[in-house]
Amino acid sequence: MAMWAIDLVKCLLVIVMVLQTSAFLLWIERKGSALIQNRVGANRASIFGVLPINLGLVNTLVADPVKMFTKEDFVPAGADKLVHALAPFLALFPAIITFAAIPFGDTIHIGGQAVELRAVDLDVGLLYIVAMVSMGVYGVVLAGWASNNRWALLGSIRGSAQMISYEIALGLALISMVLTYGTLDLQQMVRAQGGLLLGFLPKWGILYQPIAFFIVFAAGMAESKRVPFDLPEAESELIAGYFTEYSGGKQAAFMLADFAEVVLVAGFVTTLFFGGWQVPYLASDAWHIPGLAPIAVSSWLVTLLQVGAFAFKVIFFCWLQILVRWTVPRFRYDQLMNLGWKGMIPVAFVNLVVTASILMLAEAVA
Repeated sequence: MAMWAIDLVKCLLVIVMVLQTSAFLLWIERKGSALIQNRVGANRASIFGVLPINLGLVNTLVADPVKMFTKEDFVPAGADKLVHALAPFLALFPAIITFAAIPFGDTIHIGGQAVELRAVDLDVGLLYIVAMVSMGVYGVVLAGWASNNRWALLGSIRGSAQMISYEIALGLALISMVLTYGTLDLQQMVRAQGGLLLGFLPKWGILYQPIAFFIVFAAGMAESKRVPFDLPEAESELIAGYFTEYSGGKQAAFMLADFAEVVLVAGFVTTLFFGGWQVPYLASDAWHIPGLAPIAVSSWLVTLLQVGAFAFKVIFFCWLQILVRWTVPRFRYDQLMNLGWKGMIPVAFVNLVVTASILMLAEAVA
């Protein structure tokens, strides 16, 4: 198979994976919130009487998308029609393409060619992700500005201030990870987490940088603008924030962008701090369980286990974000900014200084 065809398949696979997971998360959020609040949740819709007991899957994955995409595309008077139409895709597009640099498996060989299990092979994958994440603010700002609505504009201003503020703490925490691993390549970071610490603990990044993990996870949730960081779209204050004047497919694109960002945060945290596609005690061709002899495993089974481990970890952190969204109350705007500027940024800076100092001392001793 030609290399360009393999690259095309990988890109399509990543796009489908992100979009399908995002749609599935909407169902998890609906049923999860129902369980938390002691409700039944979506459970009625069926297709021609088929699947009458469907746990809300038909509602979420069929009925509601069809309803949204067939609604009237309303554009308010005085709005900039071109920018109004472009903004939802400027919010969704960066969230999808950012996932291109995240590896979901190790290198495999197809037809004698080494193929990395990620959409794009980048030596500076971490830098690429930071750059793409910062592009997401344009969709938010333009949506509020183009709508000719004061509440939408206020929501976009809140959103841009929030996203820019938390990007600073996120960047400082990521620099600590770069110092720890000595590379910007996410694949190399995952491979560095494949050994064992003290002979029995997986050498995951969370054990080396626990403070950076909490900063990246919290800042990632702030970047995705979900509770408790949903000030840009606070329905009790701003109706729906920066996408108040959107309906139909455009509103669906904004909603899909939110869930795509949840998937992105989960994949990013998994890659940096929880071994990515690494399976504990699984080497390239054998299980190395402490106290037992190595157990041979086929290379394709290893690949399936790695991809499955990555998917399981991503789903877990998606679920965790949804759990936080339905159990933690929304911050006030001053609390939001104080947490970012007076809390997370100083902690991230101190963590960076401590990390650099430890590495310098270790190098001096060596």
